[in-house]
Amino acid sequence: MSVRLVRNLERGGASSYTGNVPFATPSFETKIYAPEELTQRTAALSRPLVFTNGVFDILHRGHVTYLAQARILGAGLLVAVNSDASVRKLSKGPDRPINTLADRMAVLAALEAVTLVTWFEEDTPLALINRIKPDVLVKGGDWSINQIVGGTEVKSWGGVVQSIPFAHQHSTTATLAKARRS
Repeated sequence: MSVRLVRNLERGGASSYTGNVPFATPSFETKIYAPEELTQRTAALSRPLVFTNGVFDILHRGHVTYLAQARILGAGLLVAVNSDASVRKLSKGPDRPINTLADRMAVLAALEAVTLVTWFEEDTPLALINRIKPDVLVKGGDWSINQIVGGTEVKSWGGVVQSIPFAHQHSTTATLAKARRS
């Protein structure tokens, strides 16, 4: 199910492994779900459910600290990742994303703090938020609570909206700019 989905999203299709001994599929890949599968899957999760979203292109300490802090706010953490086309609309740069959607989701799914990973094609995850109805909506400290997409909706069903201050000042855009200058 989800493993096939990830493999279909990857460039080049099937695995390039050609040896005789098969390797087990990493368990973290079972955390990746298509958006249309989420309603049923999240219904089976313990609540409160925390929701966050972002590009998560080149994961850094700021990302993993933020995700671990977000996870503490509930019984589970759902991370919705911008699709590749969605990232290109964000004006992050002509070469973004650096990593494909399948790769970004797999890296996030491998994190202990993350319960489920999905993606969205739209400019914002509002439709997904309305469908999943998370109990807690979280973004990083560069977002004021009033700017967080879906905040009004989450509050309307009794949920909480949080902006988690940055513990580590890292930025993928700044990291890439530094690398390009080198």
